[in-house]
Amino acid sequence: MIKDLKSVVSRSQATLLEDMLGAVALLVILVGGLSLPALV
Repeated sequence: MIKDLKSVVSRSQATLLEDMLGAVALLVILVGGLSLPALV
C-alpha cells in the first residue's frame, strides 16, 4: 500500500502542488472575508 501511495504521489506532484496552492488561496480569502467586518 505504501508503494501505491508513493507511485500516486510521484505521478501527480504538479497536480498536488496546484491543489495545495488553491487550498491556501481559499484559506486566505476566508480569513480576509472574516476579518473585513472588524475593519469597518
